[in-house]
Amino acid sequence: MAIGTTAAIVGALAASAAAAAAGTGYAIYAGEQGKKAQKEAMNRQSAMQAQATQQAQQQATASQVAIRRSQQQSPDVASIMAAAQETGTGGPASTMLTGPAGIDPSQLTLGRNTLLGG
Repeated sequence: MAIGTTAAIVGALAASAAAAAAGTGYAIYAGEQGKKAQKEAMNRQSAMQAQATQQAQQQATASQVAIRRSQQQSPDVASIMAAAQETGTGGPASTMLTGPAGIDPSQLTLGRNTLLGG
């Protein structure tokens, strides 16, 4: 009976060792699968963050454009036309440099002893 008991013990130990080896192999396989799943999750998260950053930049640009449009000043055409009509009442000789009276024709003669009239 001692030989049968020893063989049973050896068989049980062999089965136990095989089960331990199989358990270790499964643990390694499960660990690799977990690592792979974690890497994929990190890649998806990075892609989502990049997309969120891009959307935030687009929204910021769109809001800046909207602010600029709302603050855009349009010319006051009525006041410009009124100023042009007031200036035009002095006659054709009226400019910003000469005034409404124009230039005195005696100042245009070049026969005088000046730098221009030589």
